[in-house]
Amino acid sequence: MLSAKRILSILWDYGIVTVATVIYCLGWTSFLIPNGIASGGGTGLCTIIYFATGIPVAYSFFTLNAILLILGFLVLGKSFGFKTIYVILLSSVLFDILPRFDELVVHFDEKFIVAVVGGILESVGIGLILLRGGSSGGTDIAAMIINKYWPVSPGKVYLYSDLFIIASILLIPGKTLEDMIYGYITMVTFSVMIDMVLLGRKSSVQILVFSPNYKDVADFIINEMDRGVTALYARGWYSQEDSKVLLIVARKTQLHQIVSAIKRIDSKAFVSVSTATSVYGEGFEEIKAGLKLNPKKK
Repeated sequence: MLSAKRILSILWDYGIVTVATVIYCLGWTSFLIPNGIASGGGTGLCTIIYFATGIPVAYSFFTLNAILLILGFLVLGKSFGFKTIYVILLSSVLFDILPRFDELVVHFDEKFIVAVVGGILESVGIGLILLRGGSSGGTDIAAMIINKYWPVSPGKVYLYSDLFIIASILLIPGKTLEDMIYGYITMVTFSVMIDMVLLGRKSSVQILVFSPNYKDVADFIINEMDRGVTALYARGWYSQEDSKVLLIVARKTQLHQIVSAIKRIDSKAFVSVSTATSVYGEGFEEIKAGLKLNPKKK
């Protein structure tokens, strides 16, 4: 049975996710869509479908993510977090309700400002959702599916898909090169701001865990988070007792879930978190060694 503290923690998480989803949707329904701008991602694709056919974003957004979720279950063989499903359902509802309020629509004389502000709101919303262990679906799910069968990093999937989605606006009659450029401005604004929201410009953290329950913590990290753990032998100089310190390297988007789990296992655990500026290896970035040149023979 969940404790009252645990229930409050869950409610707090979902409260933040709810507010973040509202911010994310407002970025689209108040700024981008009314001003004819389509950025990247699944929402950008749904926006372009709306511009081309008149089908509301709420309908195509729900349909697209429902298909991707089903494919994810079949291909990846694991369930997505409830927060991701919650964000998708809530976003579908908000994309249907928010456009009905004309007073929420914002117009500026300079379309550039609209693109920047829309990108900022989108990044703040998505960033807070990711920090609480959720996701907006869309290209996130597609990237995981592609990454399972082809050695393509999720970052490249996001980049290529966004470039293609935004450029496809030129296929819609009446849309011009200017509309595509504003879409790319929103994409760049989002990319820069999302790093700032996610606790800095880098995407990985190094975590040290000091706890007598290190075995339970390590099992959770390996089995539930699908991350590696290294147990370092250590001795407390004051107590002169031998113990083990856990070294964990993870994505910043996983930090909240990891720290919450550690505190749930051992409320007195000591946890140190530092930014990892460069992380190479399985599950992170590939080592870029450049071209290998053959030395000249003497």
